[in-house]
Amino acid sequence: MTVTESVQSRGLPEPAAMLRLIKPVTWFPPMWAYLCGVVSSGVSPQDKWGVVVLGVILAGPIVCGMSQAANDWCDRHVDTINEPDRPIPSGRIPGRWGLWIALAMSALALGVGWMLGTWGFVATVLGVLAAWAYSAEPIRLKRSGLWGPGLVGLSYETLPWFTGAAVLATAMPAWPVVIIAVLYGIGAHGIMTLNDFKALKGDRETGVNSLPVVLGPERAARLACWVMALPQVVVIALLLYWGRDSHAAAIFALLIGQGLAMRILLRDPKARAPWYNGAGVTLYVSGMMIAAFAIRSLGAPL
Repeated sequence: MTVTESVQSRGLPEPAAMLRLIKPVTWFPPMWAYLCGVVSSGVSPQDKWGVVVLGVILAGPIVCGMSQAANDWCDRHVDTINEPDRPIPSGRIPGRWGLWIALAMSALALGVGWMLGTWGFVATVLGVLAAWAYSAEPIRLKRSGLWGPGLVGLSYETLPWFTGAAVLATAMPAWPVVIIAVLYGIGAHGIMTLNDFKALKGDRETGVNSLPVVLGPERAARLACWVMALPQVVVIALLLYWGRDSHAAAIFALLIGQGLAMRILLRDPKARAPWYNGAGVTLYVSGMMIAAFAIRSLGAPL
């Protein structure tokens, strides 16, 4: 009997399946956004590296990982249709282990958030609540193609950005920081919409009204492109207003690159959405960090 067979015979989850459940590939966006917040705060991290590292771990492996576990548990019936090889529908995480892992990580997140002070704890509470509101009944905002991706975009980009700035400054971040963080969170709605393409079949059969289901792949992809692009146009305009011309020019160049990638995406949205999530999104998040450096001298806390 192999180790895997021995574990399954005892009703325990496979270690490799538990790692897949919390999806390390999804941790980067909130970790990156937290670092953008740290940079944009205008506060030197020289004596606060512990807070920086702890916050990055909290944003990525803990809170984001928890949200993935919660989503997979709440989506186990949908995944039986879309991706039956996932840890829960495949049986590699048996019984209610998926739920227990999500709940344990929720508690861990709150404990670590407490260590980051008031701002870090409040942000962590909001992040945990958002994760469960997105996935779990009776709220299950994932059913809405408008509110679901919007909540995830704000949770993945705006909330960790705000948290990084607030934790480092131990105060409310300056309004330029808040505004830029919100704009990039709004733009991430489009990224989340493209991410819904992979679950199109299961969403249709289980009543999840994602934009690809409601509008069809072509119209949903066009809307997603506009939603990603327009907030960046506003960011560019604001940076020009604040006298950050070179940073605005760099983000404009990245936006042109995204536009070229969007043209390729729109030729076959369903097939090319995964490609765009690698190519176009890389340009998007690069602009986030450029914007963070642009406003760091404006980032004095209120």
